[in-house]
Amino acid sequence: MPTKIQFRVVHVSGQDDSYRATELNSHGPLIKGWQSSRYCLYPQDIVIQLEKRSRLRKIQILSHQYLIATKVEFYMGDVPDGLSPSLDTARYTRLGYVSLSDNEKTGYKARELKSVHVDAVGVYLKLIIHKNHVNKFNLYNQVGIIAINVIGDPLTKYDPSDPAYLLDVGDNRTQDKDPALEGFLNRPEYISPLDDLAFDMYQDPEIAQIIRRLERKKQEAVLQERYDYAKRLKHAIAELQKVGEKLGKMEVEKRQAVENEDYDKAKVKKLQMDDYRLHIYKDLNLTDLLETTGSRHPHPIDFEPQRQPTPPRLAEIHRSPRSPPLTPPKYDERPLPITHRPPPVVEEEIEPEPEMAAGEPEPMTEKDIRDASSAIDVFGHPLVSKAYSKTWSYREDSLLAVYKQMQALPSSTPREDAKAMMRAAIFLAKRAIDDKVYAVFKAALQLEKMILTEYVPKHKIPRQETISAVERTIPNLLHKSGDTAQRNREDTKKFIQDLSNFPEVRPTNVVPHECVKLFKPNMAPRLAQSRLEIVETLYKDLGLSTGGLNVDNLMPFCVEALHHNAGEVREVSERIIKSLYREVGAPVKDFLPPDDEKTRKNTLWRQLFEYFDKVDGKPSKSELKKQRGEEEARKQAEIDALQKQLQQLKDMASGKTPIDQSLVKGGKKGPGGPAKAKVKPKTKAQPKTSEDDDMSIVNMDKVCIFCGERNEGFDDEGLDLHYWKNCPMLKRCANCKQVVEIASLTDHLLSECESHEMFSKCPRCSEAILKEDYDQHVQEKACNPFKPQMNHCPLCHQNIHIGEDGWKEHLMGQNGCKQNPRRLLALNKQPAQSRLPAPKSRVPTKTNKTGRR
Repeated sequence: MPTKIQFRVVHVSGQDDSYRATELNSHGPLIKGWQSSRYCLYPQDIVIQLEKRSRLRKIQILSHQYLIATKVEFYMGDVPDGLSPSLDTARYTRLGYVSLSDNEKTGYKARELKSVHVDAVGVYLKLIIHKNHVNKFNLYNQVGIIAINVIGDPLTKYDPSDPAYLLDVGDNRTQDKDPALEGFLNRPEYISPLDDLAFDMYQDPEIAQIIRRLERKKQEAVLQERYDYAKRLKHAIAELQKVGEKLGKMEVEKRQAVENEDYDKAKVKKLQMDDYRLHIYKDLNLTDLLETTGSRHPHPIDFEPQRQPTPPRLAEIHRSPRSPPLTPPKYDERPLPITHRPPPVVEEEIEPEPEMAAGEPEPMTEKDIRDASSAIDVFGHPLVSKAYSKTWSYREDSLLAVYKQMQALPSSTPREDAKAMMRAAIFLAKRAIDDKVYAVFKAALQLEKMILTEYVPKHKIPRQETISAVERTIPNLLHKSGDTAQRNREDTKKFIQDLSNFPEVRPTNVVPHECVKLFKPNMAPRLAQSRLEIVETLYKDLGLSTGGLNVDNLMPFCVEALHHNAGEVREVSERIIKSLYREVGAPVKDFLPPDDEKTRKNTLWRQLFEYFDKVDGKPSKSELKKQRGEEEARKQAEIDALQKQLQQLKDMASGKTPIDQSLVKGGKKGPGGPAKAKVKPKTKAQPKTSEDDDMSIVNMDKVCIFCGERNEGFDDEGLDLHYWKNCPMLKRCANCKQVVEIASLTDHLLSECESHEMFSKCPRCSEAILKEDYDQHVQEKACNPFKPQMNHCPLCHQNIHIGEDGWKEHLMGQNGCKQNPRRLLALNKQPAQSRLPAPKSRVPTKTNKTGRR
């Protein structure tokens, strides 16, 4: 059995005078360890010589908290036969290396313990220590090692032709035939937790020795089947480990006080330690536990192996020691004693059915035994060997047996034992979830469901144990959800959904947290799709909460899934994002690229953002673009029709073409439909003499035909702009945006306007009144009545002189209409502009709604 090997440092390349390499020869809370010299050259090397030639199984290094090497290499040194051991005769073989963390995450306050499993024979162990990690505390670029521990088997000789290495016959452990160790002779790779470096480094030395004695007593009691005594010893060991750690801290504080020459504090610490130590010894009754007066079990013990296998019992939970809380070894819990399996039953001339084998399952490999050691402790080797069998029926039977044992376990069972059984069962269930046989897989799901819904509340298992159980199995379940068999996929997804709602599991929120962990974009499409569908189901079922699913963990998961190369995966992710946006709105966009033209060039993002616009009630960018295009096309058609009409007017004014009376009276339909911004004359055209024609031709050039303003800027566009914005005789209709003469505004509203159905004519004032206000307007009789033989202004509602001069005086005069905003603008222009009388025949003009031709 491997055990701690004593050694001494025989070579070091350099050392700090205050932290010499000899510090590595012993272990304890007060050990300072070795440090390299300041600003040393790298690599540094340390060579230790083992007490005897040994077969090394485990090497442990405890690094300094901030003087940290980047890498440590290991070399095993041996001496050829016939030569005396020395550094000059040693021949080294490289074993490998370990890398050390820079310790930044812990704030340089924690020490890193590295454990390396090896299999090498020799006398010397060389450590090659590479350059340090740089940090603000390591001022002199040093490296430091607090302690080194080597574990292995001392050897008597080494025969290269014989693969077996002989144990040292001079080792007092084998000579004494200690019954506590005798039980481990069939477990050659077992390493006691008391030989672990963490035990000695943080335990008071006196307490450590007592714990070792109690551990030996406990193993003896187990072999003698004194289970009550073993239980007391187990409890005492657990208590003493806590005491030893506390005394170790107090010893460090006492030593610090001495170094600071605070002797009063050191004295107080010493008295506190002595009182605390004596109180614990008395409280635990160590004299009685150590049985210093003799054995409590004098009857002889029969160590012959049992001939028949016994079913696993609850008592088997106590059959081996529980690991101490400090760094438990990988496999330290094997049942004692180890029973022999009965010979297999042979069925003569009977062919076994498919996947059914006669007799016992095949033996477990050493690796499987190590991995399943904790389960073997609880359920026994025969049952666990079935769980590892190649025959599926044995695997299924093992899970059913575990199911029955756990259901039958009394609620009065100590909580620690119940927790141990739960851990062992979860270990077996986790392994069976990945089983390719559907029956075994279903049995694993049934077992886990029973554990989490019945076993946990029955035995009042702490929440942390429940969380640990779910965390251990959920990765296997998620992987199973991508199985090639559809029923496996569907059963897994359904179980995960049920798992999240188990009363003991739902408050922990562990299932949604595990499911939304990010996965790589190259994950298999089927597996990724199932993962998204599980999250989608959980979101619909659980909703959003501060402790479970929320925008902060769902959106990164979904955005990562949007980069997957499978369209099915992206589709599910889009559904989740859209559902989230409908529920929470804008916060979803914080996890997406900015909503701009560059982003919308990508089809995926464009579709998402258009959906967001639709949810917000906004027209999508594509719809807006389409509307703008239609608006521009309509405007362009109006401009083209207006330009054509203006050209016709110019031709008529110059005499190139005869005057078109239909154009003068009612406007002309252009290619875009009826003209929407037409200016209608209020009077019919009068017959013109040749003299009038000549005057019209002269006057229409650079002159507004309505107000008579003459301006050199009145080209085609300038005149059109004047009609649209400045002419005091014209006005834009508030309903259809057409430009009409103010004199004919009432007629326009009642007959020509697109909204003419909204108006009715008042019989009193003859104006166009909105139908919704018409009844009230008529009943109030507050309007100014229309007088025959007079014009009635639709702006100020006053009666004015009849005829065109009356309109011009009222709309353009100094004391004219106060409701005509263009009147003052025209008055301001009069000193600088000359006005000509408007021609008798007015020519209508079209403009569009924006004021552009």
